Amino acid sequence: MENQQSRRTFLGTTAALVSGAVLGTNKLFGAPAIIRSVGDPNSLINGVQIGVITYSFREMPDQSAEATLQYVLDSGISAIELMGGPAESFAGAPKNTVDMRTVFPLMRKRRENQQLTEDEQKILADADAQTKAYRTEVAKWRQSVSMAKFEQVRKMYNKAGVTIYGFKPDAFGMQSTDADIDYGMRAAKALGANQVTLEHPANDAHTLRLGKMAEKHGIRVGYHGHEQQTPTFWDTALAQSPGNALNFDLGHYVAAGQPDPLGLIRQKHNRIASMHIKDRQSPANGKGNLPWGKGDTPLREALRLMREQKYTFPATVELEYKVPEGSNPVAEVRKCVDYCRNILS
Repeated sequence: MENQQSRRTFLGTTAALVSGAVLGTNKLFGAPAIIRSVGDPNSLINGVQIGVITYSFREMPDQSAEATLQYVLDSGISAIELMGGPAESFAGAPKNTVDMRTVFPLMRKRRENQQLTEDEQKILADADAQTKAYRTEVAKWRQSVSMAKFEQVRKMYNKAGVTIYGFKPDAFGMQSTDADIDYGMRAAKALGANQVTLEHPANDAHTLRLGKMAEKHGIRVGYHGHEQQTPTFWDTALAQSPGNALNFDLGHYVAAGQPDPLGLIRQKHNRIASMHIKDRQSPANGKGNLPWGKGDTPLREALRLMREQKYTFPATVELEYKVPEGSNPVAEVRKCVDYCRNILS
């Protein structure tokens, strides 16, 4: 029956199991064995590891670890940067009541200094208040949670052919305690990750703190940037500690109007932990996030540079353009992977 089962049927079955409709429970019994039957993905293309940040699936209704794994498999991906939600919910974290599918786009507008309506400002204010309360609750949980659950997630994903190279929980911000940061790095190691990622805090004391803690754990901190990225954006953090690195975003760098992104990759390749790839326009053309191949980002040149120079950091698909009518994020991520495959083959 497994050989006859289509991907679509399998995804529907998995969703039913996750929701408890079949088993009447919150746990997906035997999930690794079921998921394994789909077959191993492979997005290591001529030496270039194409990955995906699971933020790309934020519009999908089920954000569990099991459902997220299925999205990854159906996208043809074999290595990922995992957001905190799927792993932490699997490990028993308190539930965050904020609807991130609504909040994520507004957070991006605020971060990029776009005009917010009064209703949008209220939504964000409410979300901020709820998030503050949630952080207090989850911090208590993190102090006692066993790493065994994170190891289970790693084994489930690895058995299905997926490696977790990065972990991005909400545990490394300026408000985080040393206990929060220690937890996040230990969880990353339990997941098999070699890096944790976060938005660059623009605070030298904090990047020094994170870098030193990363050294202790034998892991790297990849700092992500948006349109504030410049050629020297990471220099202080890199000088502070070998534990500090880039989570470079090629698309945002182009939208920021910065020159020679390929030159930056060549210059800092040994300090790039991972690189987000998307297709954005230059400022002259409107900075839009577009389906791949329609923007100004030198995706072809960057991927071929990675192939030719044998750079080993992963190129991480981050889906940010509007999903077309009749499609879904999984199908669009797969298109992005196929785009990369065509370039690298």
